[in-house]
Amino acid sequence: MAENHRSDRSPTKPTRPAPGAVLDRLTSGPSRAARITHTEHLPPRAGRHAAWPDRIRPEVVEAVRACGIERPWAHQARAAEHALDGDSVVVATGTASGKSLAYLVPVLSTLLDGAEAPARRAQRREAPARAAGGRWVSDRGATALYLAPTKALAADQCRAVRELARPLGTAVRPAVYDGDTPPEEREWIRRYGNYVLTNPDMLHRGILPSHPRWSSFLRALRYVVVDECHVYRGVFGSHVAQVLRRLRRLCAHYGSSPVFLLASATAAEPSVAARRLTGLPVVEVADDASPRGELVFALWEPPLTELRGEKGAPVRRTATAETADLLTDLTLQGVRSVAFVRSRRGAELISVIAKERLAEADRSLARRVAAYRGGYLPEERRALERALHSGELLGLAATTALELGMDVSGLDAVLIAGYPGTRASLWQQAGRAGRSGQGALAVLVARDDPLDTFLVHHPKALFDQPVESTVLDPDNPYVLAPHLCAAAAELPLTEEDTELFGPACAELLPQLEAAKLLRRRTRAWHWTRRERAADLTDLRGEGGRPVQIVEAGTGRLLGTVDQGAAHTSVHEGAVHLHQGRTYLVRSLDLEDSVALVEEASPPYTTVARDTTSVSVLETDVEIPWGDGRLCYGSVEVTNQVVSYLRRRLATGEVLGETKLDLPPRTLRTRAVWWTVTEDQLDEARIPPEILGGALHAAEHASIGMLPLFATCDRWDIGGVSVPLHPDTLLPTVFVYDGHPGGAGFAERAFRTARAWLTATREAIASCECDSGCPSCVQSPKCGNGNEPLHKRGAVRLLTVLLKGAPEGAPEGAEETSAKTPEESPEKTPEKKSQA
Repeated sequence: MAENHRSDRSPTKPTRPAPGAVLDRLTSGPSRAARITHTEHLPPRAGRHAAWPDRIRPEVVEAVRACGIERPWAHQARAAEHALDGDSVVVATGTASGKSLAYLVPVLSTLLDGAEAPARRAQRREAPARAAGGRWVSDRGATALYLAPTKALAADQCRAVRELARPLGTAVRPAVYDGDTPPEEREWIRRYGNYVLTNPDMLHRGILPSHPRWSSFLRALRYVVVDECHVYRGVFGSHVAQVLRRLRRLCAHYGSSPVFLLASATAAEPSVAARRLTGLPVVEVADDASPRGELVFALWEPPLTELRGEKGAPVRRTATAETADLLTDLTLQGVRSVAFVRSRRGAELISVIAKERLAEADRSLARRVAAYRGGYLPEERRALERALHSGELLGLAATTALELGMDVSGLDAVLIAGYPGTRASLWQQAGRAGRSGQGALAVLVARDDPLDTFLVHHPKALFDQPVESTVLDPDNPYVLAPHLCAAAAELPLTEEDTELFGPACAELLPQLEAAKLLRRRTRAWHWTRRERAADLTDLRGEGGRPVQIVEAGTGRLLGTVDQGAAHTSVHEGAVHLHQGRTYLVRSLDLEDSVALVEEASPPYTTVARDTTSVSVLETDVEIPWGDGRLCYGSVEVTNQVVSYLRRRLATGEVLGETKLDLPPRTLRTRAVWWTVTEDQLDEARIPPEILGGALHAAEHASIGMLPLFATCDRWDIGGVSVPLHPDTLLPTVFVYDGHPGGAGFAERAFRTARAWLTATREAIASCECDSGCPSCVQSPKCGNGNEPLHKRGAVRLLTVLLKGAPEGAPEGAEETSAKTPEESPEKTPEKKSQA
């Protein structure tokens, strides 16, 4: 909250270790120094001040000054002016640029005005007001709603608001309302809270379905704050877009029309993405006027080991093991650090390895390192957050649950174990260090995968390229249909609502009526069932009950995992990590959604293997690429987890494979695919015996490279390659969205196909291996054990395919060069690539 004055301090009296010196100590010794492929130095930047708008209450300005902030940055003042004018606005500036203050100042000023309204002068005694449904409620003046993508961020923001608003007395009453809020507090929040902090999930499942109980709050709602809005992409973002439309509809019913204030990481066309998310015109404030401390950003490639993997390919040391070593070294130096990891398991592994190595040097230091991830129980999360804020913890291995906006001041270094999938997420994570204005160190540790290898050897793709817009599709019928049911359960749907919910609404309503989910009476559609309509969908996953992870001997609940990820993460025999302890899954009951585990210490991790087939349902667009074709449309994907591998902890060496008997799952989604002809195969010198390997290698690499062109990571997408596909009757490569109905990623791949596949070919051709390795064409999730693969055949095949590529982008869409996107989360949650 006080970044303004902290960031403006002169660096003449450094109280933290210089980032360059920290990096020098990490790279001491020739073997360590050789792992740095590039170091980027971002110099400090001076800030530009402005004055708060005259309409801001003087008490609020004084409260801000009491926190040490004399004047706002120019972008903060401009955003506040728009908010007071009644314009919805998105602030898209860098990490630690004071976005929170930009929306908090006008919100607090408005709440203070509302507290002095005539209906509030009787010292908050209930002033009866008749609400919808005949209930008597209290008039509590103006209200505001804050939405965060994670509980941790909402709790962190509530602490900051209370600190800032303390001089304002009881006029501002912030409160967190989420799944962890005790029942006895909820009624007070509904009746008296005027700054309610929650998340889209609670809004969807708890607040909107119970809107009569929230009628006085909704009637007085002036502002809706949507923090970290760049996170709302893909299917998750599409769900949230419909939740916000349902909120706007209920507000209109109660006579209010709130202004939306959005905060985003730096992104291309943030106003376009914000308009798609809210359905409203949104003004953009993207000129970052805040100062910035020095940032030293190193790209780090782990070394090759003496081991040989599949097909004799060289094995590079894992990013997990390398990051654990670096976190250990930083902790020994007393450098406060966070290591961001892409998966829950990775966060636990890094914590375990670092603790073991620290204990060898100093047992007291082992207690100052921990893991932080989704799936923990509420009391565990809160304890870790307090320890991190207080400085009790020196090192933390965290998933993106900690990435989003939490003010973890005082960190000196950030380690990023593997490219997080989008450029925005990379900068969000790097920005966790140096938030008090001091210099900071960020290190990206590359995984042995095509995209990471490409990036650490092509630093311009990270540091010099512009960013893309966030991808989301609120009209996805798989997203829209359950929200229409939820809206009808809240208030009967009318034809006038179709404008709010989009053009697909008119087509879906008769289908929902035919399915007996809705019933039309006169001019409105009503929800017909006894169960809650909001339970039809899970905003972050595929729906269904989360699988409970239970310790077999004690019956203790350790945590949960989403149903969609259960087949791959808690299958029988899987290794599960929780709070630094290792467990083996003894059984998975899909019917009762329970995985029973026992504590164990196996010297390996487990990786699920699957098989996948694709059938074409409908081809929307088909364009010629020479003799071949590039297509986009709807497909049905059938996937089945068939086995799991046991891999040695430190090296990733495969120790064995165990078969599994799990049911297949089907997915209707969107895909891009390309075909080649016999003449093209002859030109590329691809005989039948290497065709499957060439297609397979091109598929793996193209999946790995797509995050450069779409706001996704490879966990959001999957792929299949077939030497003779029954629907196309040609050799075909598919890349599809890993979400029902699609998420927009395959469409983005179609629109940027020439640049995307050109970068794919370059990544394969430039790799130094002989026959293919994890840095170019091998995939750790391949259901066929990376067989067959033919690296040189893939290069020749893509060369011939690209010769026939049209110059312009398909269907008049603007084609882009190899960009890195500015986005992104703990990923929507732990989706497995089908490749």
